[in-house]
Amino acid sequence: MRIRTYNYTKKEERIMKLNRNDLCWCGSGDKYKNCHLAFDERLAEFEQKHVMLPTREMIKNKKQIEGIRKACEVNNKVLDKVSEYVKEGVSTEELNKVVHEYTLELGGTPAPLNYHGYPKSVCISLNDVVCHGIPNDKQILKSGDILNIDCTTIVDGYFGDASRMFMVGKVSEKAEKLVRVAKECLDLALAEVKPWESCLGDIGYVINKHARENGYTIVREIGGHGVGLEMHEEPWVSHIGKRGTDILLVPGMVFTIEPMVNMGKAGVYEDDSDGWTIYTDDGLPSAQWEYTILVTEDGAEVLSK
Repeated sequence: MRIRTYNYTKKEERIMKLNRNDLCWCGSGDKYKNCHLAFDERLAEFEQKHVMLPTREMIKNKKQIEGIRKACEVNNKVLDKVSEYVKEGVSTEELNKVVHEYTLELGGTPAPLNYHGYPKSVCISLNDVVCHGIPNDKQILKSGDILNIDCTTIVDGYFGDASRMFMVGKVSEKAEKLVRVAKECLDLALAEVKPWESCLGDIGYVINKHARENGYTIVREIGGHGVGLEMHEEPWVSHIGKRGTDILLVPGMVFTIEPMVNMGKAGVYEDDSDGWTIYTDDGLPSAQWEYTILVTEDGAEVLSK
């Protein structure tokens, strides 16, 4: 595991002074001794070994987890609904409208809409678009297309996030394999999530290894992220990593894993005309799947997929 000098924040310095009967630092409203005292004692053991630890801001309490879980449930329903409309002849703008209207119907808010100026309620990325594709009326789905629909939903101030790949009509064997291997990369990464045992680097390691074994590359510039109270939080989750490095995974962490797997080279570029769309440098297809994951006491729970 990576060695580091641990620099405490002011909040963490206050936490170190907590008494057993004080209210817990996590905001649960419970006494410290009944909430995160044992958790902090275990963290202290790893600190003595100079393991890279998560900050307290990365740890969600029970109330927050339930709120995030509800947002993720709505997010899943929205992805299920839009899946019914993915077919030849449909425009990506039509899919955007489905996402927008059904999200509102379920009592949620589409998180991408107006996020740093993003103009739509969902990201839809076709073929050589890696991510952040902007839906429009002129972009019509045709047989052979592969596309990623990336949906993020806000419910009662909490965020759920996931994306799925779709294949339209008859796709090539090469495209089908790319989509399949990208999903395999994600599921292998999920299997690496072991509380108090694995690190973020283990996630990136297995993703990159499986992609390379199949002749593919992983986009390096864009990764997964913490999520739940905001759309993007710490930690950043690299899909290229080394075993035993980066932050220790502990219960209460919520983050996405969303590897972008390129058929060709790993290089990407941003479309200057819209400031959002990310393409592969070589024009070859890319595929991506995304889960929101909660680290639990005994493994991982997929909250949204």
